[in-house]
Amino acid sequence: NGFEQLVRSMNSHFDADLTLTPREGQTFGIESLDTAALRRLPGVEAVSLALEQSALMEYRGRQAMVTVRGVADGYDRVVPVAECITAGDYAVRLGDLDRLVVGRGVAYELGLRSLGESDGVLYALRRTGFSSLLPVEGYTRRQTEVAGVFAADAQTDGRYLFTSLRLAQELFSYPDRASAAVVRVARGARPAEVKRRVAEAAGGAFEVRTRDELNASFYTIMQYEKWGIFLISLLVLVIASFSIVGTVVMLVLDKRPEFVALGAMGADTRFVRRIFFFEGGLIGVLGAGAGVVLGVGLCLVQHYFGVIEIPADSFLVKSYPVLLRGGDVAAVVAAFAVVVGAMTAVTVRRAVRADDMAAGRTAQ
Repeated sequence: NGFEQLVRSMNSHFDADLTLTPREGQTFGIESLDTAALRRLPGVEAVSLALEQSALMEYRGRQAMVTVRGVADGYDRVVPVAECITAGDYAVRLGDLDRLVVGRGVAYELGLRSLGESDGVLYALRRTGFSSLLPVEGYTRRQTEVAGVFAADAQTDGRYLFTSLRLAQELFSYPDRASAAVVRVARGARPAEVKRRVAEAAGGAFEVRTRDELNASFYTIMQYEKWGIFLISLLVLVIASFSIVGTVVMLVLDKRPEFVALGAMGADTRFVRRIFFFEGGLIGVLGAGAGVVLGVGLCLVQHYFGVIEIPADSFLVKSYPVLLRGGDVAAVVAAFAVVVGAMTAVTVRRAVRADDMAAGRTAQ
């Protein structure tokens, strides 16, 4: 199942390698975090700030609830969101002008078909309070040009839009505050080691999480699915291994008359059992080899040619994604060897009895 790797690749264009969030509250003062010190840490390539809150966006009479992510200059050096742009460009600021970069799902919901003269209006509740007598005064309103459209995945596209950190601070009445600091890990550096250094530099007021930890629930579900399929396949393997049991039993019955001759030549029960055990093992090795070749071949065909397609237009890929891992192949082969070895050993021990060799040893 290659969906896990597919989601990881999509998240790498939207979530940073490391994300720092306050342990208490939703935001923190920018001056409380020494971003310059973080940039000087070994293994840190870039650092930026972000402020994320929910808002209402309106475009030509159509409205949609969105999550606004206001980002500081240089955010695109931390998260390669510019690679996801499908229309326009990634420019949350143009000089002193603040701009919007909306998700493809948001653009579709608002009916945004062209970037020409596409000014969107953002509304956010004032944190100072809301008056039912003057409801208009309870909102902060900002009208801003839409500069581009990005596409990551259906859930993200339908929720998020990017803008400048300055506009987000004004919209949500959070001057000089941010909700997260994002860090890009340098190529070749160990994320776990960089995470430890960043956590020490940031202090106990901040929680540092990797990209996988931000999406821990999804990856946990994928692991459960993987182990579930493995256990089901193992059960099928146990049932299929009875064919080897039947083959070994038939061999023992067919060769039982020769036990007298083997006993007369000095063979004992352990020696005869070993013969049939290796016979069953040979059958298993041939079957495992054919299965591995067939399975790996089918995975490679699906990976390069996409024979099995997904019957839906909402996915970013048309064919079912697969990922071939040597560790998974080794785990399957090891499980096969254990099952076949155990089944063959029990069968041979039951089928070849000590009294079968007694006649030969008596004749000797």
